[in-house]
Amino acid sequence: MPEIDESGAKPNHRAIKTIGWVSFALGVAAVSLYLGRELRRQYKFNHRTPYDFYANAGTQAASEFGMGI
Repeated sequence: MPEIDESGAKPNHRAIKTIGWVSFALGVAAVSLYLGRELRRQYKFNHRTPYDFYANAGTQAASEFGMGI
């Protein structure tokens, strides 16, 4: 049973419900984006080609030649 304040009108809880539903929807969207990113990352990792393993085999970085010599 809703409580009645001094003025005799029922308080309006519509704004609180709306804020609750919006925050729930944003939470669901954030979790789904995170899970989608993780699933895609794992899919790409499990479907690597032999070329992916040796992609940097021919490149030489500056750190291989020593520093300050």
